[in-house]
Formats: sequence, C-alpha cells, structure tokens
Amino acid sequence: MIRLAALLISIALQLIAAIFALRLMRVTKYRASWVLISLGFLLMAFKRAIKLIQFLQDDFSFYLTMATDWLGVIISVLFTVGVFLIGEIFYSLKRAEIERNRSEKRLLNAILQTEERERKRFAKDLHDGLGPLLSTVKMSISALLQSKPEKENKDIIENTNVVINEAISSIKEISNNLSPHVLTNFGLVSAIKNFTHKINQTKTITIDFSSNTEDERFDGNTEIILYRATCELINNTIKHAEAKNIGINISKHRNTLTIQYSDDGVGYIQEDLSIDNQKGMGLSNISSRIKSINGVFIISSIPNEGTNALIKVKTN
Repeated sequence: MIRLAALLISIALQLIAAIFALRLMRVTKYRASWVLISLGFLLMAFKRAIKLIQFLQDDFSFYLTMATDWLGVIISVLFTVGVFLIGEIFYSLKRAEIERNRSEKRLLNAILQTEERERKRFAKDLHDGLGPLLSTVKMSISALLQSKPEKENKDIIENTNVVINEAISSIKEISNNLSPHVLTNFGLVSAIKNFTHKINQTKTITIDFSSNTEDERFDGNTEIILYRATCELINNTIKHAEAKNIGINISKHRNTLTIQYSDDGVGYIQEDLSIDNQKGMGLSNISSRIKSINGVFIISSIPNEGTNALIKVKTN
C-alpha cells in the first residue's frame, strides 16, 4: 500500500512538473534545451505509469521491463542534452541584461546631454540677452552722472549705478555657473581649480586642490560629468558637513583618471543614504552620472571623522 501511494504521488508530481515545463516553453521561445527537458519530464511520468501498471497487475514481464529500461536511457539522454544546451538560455538572459544596461546608459547620457545643452542655451540667453540691456542702462546712468544732476538726484543715480553693476556681476556669475566657459575652453582641471578658487576667496572653507593633469583634455561628456560630480560633492560638504577643510586630488595613471575627495566634517551614517533627503539624492545623482560613463563612484563616511569619496573613469 505504501509503495502504491509513493508511485501515485511521484506520477502526480512528475505530471505537474511536466505541465509547468510545457507552459514555460513559450517563455523560453521554444528553445531546444527546454523542449528536451519538458519531454524528459513527460517520459518520467510515463515511466512511472508503467511501473504502476506492473505493480497493479503484478506483471514484470521482459517487455515491460525492457520498456522501462529504455525509457530510462531516453530520459537520461534528453536531460543530458537539455542541460548541455540550457546554457543558451542563460547566455540570452545575460545578453538581454547587458542590452538593458546599455539602453539605460544611452538614455541617461541623452538626458544629461539635453540638460547640458539647456544649461548652455540658458547661460547664453542670460549673457547675450540681459547682459547688453543692463550695460546699455549702465551707459545711460553714467551719462546722467556726467550731466551734473542735483545732489538728491545724483545720490539716486549713483545708487542705481551700483545696483546695475551688481546685477551685471550676478548675471555673469549665474551664466558661468550654468555653463562654465573655463570648462569648455580649458578643460576639467582648470574649471575645478577656478571653482575652488572662488570658494576659497569667501574664507568660509579651505579647499586644497592638486592635480598632475594640468593641461590635459578629456572627452567633453566625461569632463562635464566629472565637473558636475565634484561641484556636487563640494556643495554637499558646505551644506551638510560643517567642515573647515576639503582636499581634492585629480590624477591620471595610464588610461585611468582618478578623483580623490575628502573633508573633515561631521560625516554621516552610511545607512542614511537610503533616506530620501537632499544629501542622499545628490549622491545618488553623482553615482548615476558616473555610471553613465562606465566609471566607479565610492563614498565612505564615519560620524565625526569626515567623508571620503573616490571616482575612477577610463579615459579611452
């Protein structure tokens, strides 16, 4: 009785396995490997059915025994060839994953390039549109000052002239932040050096910048992404870290460009990056940008011991 129950359970399980295997053939696009494995499951159930017939009829004749033996051989062949060929499915899945990653990178690159074009267009509109208008107003104010107006009017005109000068300076600064001409004309190292110099002039934080690639140029998209990433790291430190010093080193060894970043701020707990906050989102954006150029971005921090970041990118 126990043997009968075991035979019935095994037949049921093998039929269930065969049905699921057959249903998955469409998903696997009827690849030979899965077809063979599905047939193997079916024949296993059929073999068990013969065993059940032998048991119920107490018929262990030569022909039935030979049939089960040869079914065993056929099943073994089907499974062996199926397993041998199943690598094709995994290779196909791997290719699909690679293609998906490439598509994501192409999409992200397209977004970043569109964003950068819009930055440049907006910066140009500010510089070429509002700049000349304010300069014209400044010339008119200067002409009024030369006409020796009354003291009360002169004070108003002089104050207006100061405001216009500040507006012109602000437009130049905004335009340069949106699309730094130094980055376009002189490259990554010069642009970051210029950015850190402006921050050092504020005396709020000290940035020690060094590089062994002073005059070297890299791919335009790579330079833009590395510049934005470095600026984002600096902004994060200024906003959140309460640091007094920042260290930045850009070095190139063979075909690898490395940016090492550190600050002496309050640091943070690594798990905090999973929280949807401004700092976490900023670092997530950096990581996405670096991945889009096949780079590596690693950041580590310990509370009260500062933050360290490493960026590595292949230059060719």
